[in-house]
Amino acid sequence: MTERTSAQERIRTWMDMYQAAWTSNRAEDIRALFTEDALYETRPNDPHPWKGQDGIVDGWLAARDEPGDWMFTWELVGTDAETAFVQGVTTYSGDRRTYDNLWVIRLDPSGRASAFTEWFMERG
Repeated sequence: MTERTSAQERIRTWMDMYQAAWTSNRAEDIRALFTEDALYETRPNDPHPWKGQDGIVDGWLAARDEPGDWMFTWELVGTDAETAFVQGVTTYSGDRRTYDNLWVIRLDPSGRASAFTEWFMERG
């Protein structure tokens, strides 16, 4: 197995876990995604990032989406050592908006994210 294949498998596993946590909104599912000291930025250079597992759980649950209220598709656009670049589309139900997403995810050797930054842009 090449280093690139390993990185791709790790991010696919992480993305599966992320979507499961997005669906469940269970604190233990969210916590399992991140290192104890992880940083979650809801935008680049976020002045108020969610810090640590507890901060990430609190931020996630305060801004949570309800199960069945969204659809998400994604593709891995690249990896560089421990960093993955994911492009996605989030489509919300009803009259709610659709967003294009770019995520930068830094995974530690255990497969947990030590840093997560998202960009999202509403479709016109």
